[in-house]
Amino acid sequence: MCRWLAYTGNPIQLETVLFREEHSLIDQSLHSRYGATTTNGDGFGVGWYGRHNELPFRYRCAHPAWSDRNLRDAARAIHTPLFVAHIRAATDTPSQETNSHPFRHGRWLFVHNGSIRDYPNVRRELMLAVKPELFASIEGSTDSEVMFFLALTLGLDHEPVPALERMAAMIEDIGWRNGVKNPLNMTVCATDGEQIIAVRYSSERVSRSLFHSTSFRHLHELYPDDPRIQMVGDDAFLVLSEPLVDLPGVWEEVPENTAIIVRGANVYQRPFEPH
Repeated sequence: MCRWLAYTGNPIQLETVLFREEHSLIDQSLHSRYGATTTNGDGFGVGWYGRHNELPFRYRCAHPAWSDRNLRDAARAIHTPLFVAHIRAATDTPSQETNSHPFRHGRWLFVHNGSIRDYPNVRRELMLAVKPELFASIEGSTDSEVMFFLALTLGLDHEPVPALERMAAMIEDIGWRNGVKNPLNMTVCATDGEQIIAVRYSSERVSRSLFHSTSFRHLHELYPDDPRIQMVGDDAFLVLSEPLVDLPGVWEEVPENTAIIVRGANVYQRPFEPH
């Protein structure tokens, strides 16, 4: 399917996680170890935040991430305290820039791995559930972008996790009414620059892989001489489709049906229950 990651902490170069690590996102675009597909070459994108109250920036492309020279230069130049990155393996929709993640509306960025099953047959009903004032902002043809705009319709600005729960419930309800078994499989991330919300959920309770970093304070004690761990600071946090490095104690798997909320140094987990 796809691979994605989200980072918050001290400002770092995008290059750090996109290129430098042993199992960087670029390596995963060619050699994914946990994904449904080994190769994720149907487009990519990064989204990041600059100064406070500044709208997020994006760089998206329909080509494979590993072949984009401009991405390497941009990743070396950009330092940011919060960003998301995504590499895509297309399912029912074409490889084009408007179908590359992250999707953006206002301050929000959104990435997704997984699928709405039998999407062509439920697409019309799902799209008609999007608020009319938001509908014109849909640019591409993916199920992922429709998920994002459904979440915005259902209150993402005000109560992110409940809005995502309502979005998942709507997709399941429409899918079941149209004879789709296990309508939804997703790991998603939404961020407004102040918080990161990540969710692992699927109708069949067998979701795509998702991990998060453990305490960087603890990692500093375990690996005091590792410059990669030193640069991100004590309060850094990563949530990602698969680990970047094979170091013991660095990663924990996100449980099924779980939402993670990250606000600065505060990290919370709660059950994810569509309703």
